[in-house]
Amino acid sequence: MSKILTSLDKNAEKWALLVFYVMLVGTMFIEVVRREVFAYSSIWGEEIVRYSFIYLAWIGAAAAVKERAHIRIDVIMNYIGPRVKAFLYILGDLVMFAVAIVAIIYSYETVHISAKFGSVTHGLRISQVWFLSAVPIGFSLVAFRLIQSFLRDIRNLLNGAPVYEGDKLFD
Repeated sequence: MSKILTSLDKNAEKWALLVFYVMLVGTMFIEVVRREVFAYSSIWGEEIVRYSFIYLAWIGAAAAVKERAHIRIDVIMNYIGPRVKAFLYILGDLVMFAVAIVAIIYSYETVHISAKFGSVTHGLRISQVWFLSAVPIGFSLVAFRLIQSFLRDIRNLLNGAPVYEGDKLFD
């Protein structure tokens, strides 16, 4: 069981991103061919691409939090000590966690109202709850990854290890 959870922790976002990216690109390719070759397009294709992109963005945000890969200006991080650097990362994680909790609360309200009134998408004619849920699901994943990051940083700080900084875009 532990091996499965470890694998999920390591690869869940990657696989979800792959699924939504393939769905987005495949549907977009089919729709372009249909439009250019057959002079026909569908509204459901546009909706699948739109909603795949939304899920892709929110799951990607969680993956970026996990890897500390968000865009940041880290010039000051080169001039401060490891303890101050760890405290700054922890502070950043706590602020982002507060933002994530607020976003979860407000986005859940939107999902709840959509479910209450039974709103459906225009082309697919399925409940919008499935697509509006992308925001609370994405921010829940972000919050989960922030907790993991916070615990990792605290553990590194207590053990005297350098704080995890993620991969740098330019070195």
